[in-house]
Amino acid sequence: MDLKTLKAINPSEYADAADGYRAVSDMADAAKDRIDKQITKAMQKANEGEAADAALKQLHKLSENFHYTQVECGLASGALNGFSSEITAPRRRLLEALDDAEALSYTVNADGSVVYPAGGENELTGDEIPGGTIKGNTGRYTPGLGPDTSGLHSPNPHRAKAQDIADRIAHAVQEATEIDDRYSEALGKLKAAPGLGVSTKTWANVAADVDAVSSAASEYLRDNIPLDKSPADRKEWWDSLSDEERDEYKRAFPEIIGNLDGIPAMVRDEANRENLPLLIASLEGKDDEDSQTKLGGLKRIQERLNTVSVPPMYLLGIGNEGNGRAIISFGNPDTSKNVSAYVPGLDTKLDKEFANGTVNRAFYTAKLGREMNPSTASIVWLGYDAPQMTPLDLVSGSSVMLTSNAEHGAPAYNSFMSGIAATNENADPHITAIGHSYGSLTVGTAAKEAGGIPGVDDIVLVGSPGVGVDKASDLGVGKEHVWVGSAENDVVTKLPLPKEGGGALLGGGLGAIAGGPAGALLGGAAGGSVSDSDDNDLWFGKDPASAEFGANRFKTLPGPTLVSVPDVWDSDLTIDAHSNYFNPEPGKDQVSARNIAAVVAGEPGYVSREKPR
Repeated sequence: MDLKTLKAINPSEYADAADGYRAVSDMADAAKDRIDKQITKAMQKANEGEAADAALKQLHKLSENFHYTQVECGLASGALNGFSSEITAPRRRLLEALDDAEALSYTVNADGSVVYPAGGENELTGDEIPGGTIKGNTGRYTPGLGPDTSGLHSPNPHRAKAQDIADRIAHAVQEATEIDDRYSEALGKLKAAPGLGVSTKTWANVAADVDAVSSAASEYLRDNIPLDKSPADRKEWWDSLSDEERDEYKRAFPEIIGNLDGIPAMVRDEANRENLPLLIASLEGKDDEDSQTKLGGLKRIQERLNTVSVPPMYLLGIGNEGNGRAIISFGNPDTSKNVSAYVPGLDTKLDKEFANGTVNRAFYTAKLGREMNPSTASIVWLGYDAPQMTPLDLVSGSSVMLTSNAEHGAPAYNSFMSGIAATNENADPHITAIGHSYGSLTVGTAAKEAGGIPGVDDIVLVGSPGVGVDKASDLGVGKEHVWVGSAENDVVTKLPLPKEGGGALLGGGLGAIAGGPAGALLGGAAGGSVSDSDDNDLWFGKDPASAEFGANRFKTLPGPTLVSVPDVWDSDLTIDAHSNYFNPEPGKDQVSARNIAAVVAGEPGYVSREKPR
């Protein structure tokens, strides 16, 4: 990159090249769909045996090749569009500087230096002051503010003007060089290995390619995607794009579009399904516990997406930051009249247990809700790091004591809910926020933010140790729209205030060690009272199931007791009563599950109520 190159560049040519790569990407995508949805299915129906199996294997191989081509060409298209957009500004500034030089009859050399003529008068001799050649200094120039002329006192009036032009030229070339280097490096990585094999290693390389293009195009993304705007603004932006522009963003930046609040659910689902195999590939081969844990969760989500689901499954968010991110909906949240978003709590992270058990809670709510109102969708939102109950946390009580996780998660949850409200196609959707366990504190914290939880009509709290407020009326939806489920044997709903923490297990052994809520929990395991509080004060505020809190309490089954056999040392501690609220299967809590679904479906008349504590 130099002055001559920057002057000669035609940004539109790179945009045209991007269109060409996008066309190849579209062609590969169509070919993959034809193989997967037509040819393979037809062959499976018409043929069987070793020959058919071999042919199907080759078809899958061909499909993977087209998929690889589609993704890589989409990345190339996005990178070229980014370069075309970013290089336009420094080129424009260069041309403006050259025009100014020409107007003043200055000569601009190939290296960007400026030759200026003689001018002004020497006060001692009366002679004209000679001209000269001056080079630009990028360290002295700030675009829009003009040159730094401190220490520059030449009586030749042309010198300062020439310095300004030279500085502008140098700055334009420097900026263009930085842009060119970024995109050249990213594009240089978009290379296929020899042969037609598309292996796990290949997809890991693709994942690195996605990161490289996104990194190179960071400024382009900031300038073109409204990342710092509200979800409603993003929805308006997305609607304003052409089909070609939308396709470019999905192909080149799936990890951004798939997780951007305010983008329609179908688009997020498509982008995240594209990104999911790349996340899996990026973790393959890593032996650390964190990578293996997330890998198990991602693979299980992939398996579920590949299985027909009723209600249909939508992947609204996915990522490996923190303890992992996953947002899954059963039912389309944009077309459904009734939508809920459930925040899980203690010990939740992106692992197999989340993909199997936690995700099922949203499935059960959607399935039961659709029996009451077919236009119902239910979401599980793991968009924050829930406290992890490690053995050390259990002893110290440190995780459950902290509110920081909820405080960090609340703004992200409100952003997501704002996006749900913005993209829903119904004139007056009915939206429910659900918090379970520590997730109820996250929901309560979100409700306390200015304006409350966007678009929410009802709030459901289950297995709650307190929500950060003492009255249901403080949650912003009216106390008549706050619903609480609290099983009799759920010890989490009875964690006492810190001053009441402790408890004794077998004469004070573990309870004395643990202290805090952990000690209270373990103390209760010995058969004693978990909390001796008379005023319904729990760890994070008033007991939501209490009359003093003022919410609607719905019926739940009591659930199993904390310890099922008298000898604590030979038995496993179980908190199943804390985990059954959403599960209608036999032996779980079909009463609570149906009550939650009734609230979500907008059918409060179907809720069976229970007297508050």
